[in-house]
Amino acid sequence: MSGDTPPGTDWSRQPERSNALALRVMSWIARRCGRRATRTLLHPITLYFLLFASAPRRHSRRFLARALGRPPSWRERYRHLHRFAATVLDRVYLLGGRLDLFDVTVQGEALIDQTLAEGRGAFLVGAHMGSFEALRAVGASRTGACALRIAMVMYPDNARLINAALQAVAPGHSPQIIALGRMDSMLAVQDWLDSGGLAGVLADRSLPGRSAPTGEQRGGSVRVSFLGVDADFNDGPFRLAALLRRRVVFMAGLYRGGARYDVRFEALADFSERPPDAAERERRIRAATLAYARRLELLCREQPENWFNFHDFWCEERHEAAGP
Repeated sequence: MSGDTPPGTDWSRQPERSNALALRVMSWIARRCGRRATRTLLHPITLYFLLFASAPRRHSRRFLARALGRPPSWRERYRHLHRFAATVLDRVYLLGGRLDLFDVTVQGEALIDQTLAEGRGAFLVGAHMGSFEALRAVGASRTGACALRIAMVMYPDNARLINAALQAVAPGHSPQIIALGRMDSMLAVQDWLDSGGLAGVLADRSLPGRSAPTGEQRGGSVRVSFLGVDADFNDGPFRLAALLRRRVVFMAGLYRGGARYDVRFEALADFSERPPDAAERERRIRAATLAYARRLELLCREQPENWFNFHDFWCEERHEAAGP
């Protein structure tokens, strides 16, 4: 979670307030004291962020007001931050294969089984919504031909942050990550999909005006009314799926409190068939981006405390800092 950063700072340039040492200490306590005892520490941690971390507090309040359609109460703001802290703690156990500690329901398994049966792999597109580790743990618990082999696809700067955080939380349990922006990145993604793997992408953050080190563009932006205010959604994940001609499945691992998680898979787009021309390809990419934004908006209204995008999502502070 980002800490107190100057208004207008791009999320990808924000330092992580939770450093590796703090995460390692929490991980050490979690492994030795157990989940029930360690969860008692989440209340003072949440209270600290609610009182002293102005940037997360500000972004949480703004998002909740839009998702709820009214100013959030102190209790709702506290629950939002507490649920984020709870999912971070649960990574220790989920990455360690302790799915037995949780009550997990799965919706849409038939869709995933059908996708696996095709043997071509697919893109799983999600958001900073709930816990991706819950979804990955469910996949790892399936054996044989039903096993879900999931690799996260992201740019190197994000990959380094994710790897460092997960190593601090659960040493020795590194997830499979395919880094984009390299000469062989596209081939690596294609090989993974051809082997029946699933490529996971979190598509609710944009990198405006940037390109990969190799000059590869990170896609364009589609302007969408999101929770009543226009926001930019990057179409890069869907452009990649269209290029490799794959199906796209929406994924979410919602945290429902206590030890309960709700993992969902829903059909979002299918780029398996080659479009007749470039215009039709662009129309399909835009339609998929809009469908993703609409699905995410519905989930944000249904489970607002599960969206953990604690940054200037609507770029309002960046515009204010830039001035007229």
